Amino acid sequence: MDSDKKLPLGKIMTAEDIGRCVRAQRKAQGATQAEFAALCGVGVRFISELENGKSTMALGKVLQVLKCLGLELSLRPRGWNQAPATSPGRPE
Repeated sequence: MDSDKKLPLGKIMTAEDIGRCVRAQRKAQGATQAEFAALCGVGVRFISELENGKSTMALGKVLQVLKCLGLELSLRPRGWNQAPATSPGRPE
């Protein structure tokens, strides 16, 4: 198994990243899309579109699926907006 399919997957920046994580976890648990959809209370089409990275998925349903998989989503600052106290070449 290559490293991009192992959990945790690292930074989630796109819907495709979430989809890859969902697919990998579902397969690791040995469930088909139909079995998993029934377990989560969503349709097979929803699972398929989620795993394929559809960017317009309903957030509440995505969170429901993640919870069903035993996954959680957390947010943290990226750090890109934290400017240094002084910039190189600029007087203090």
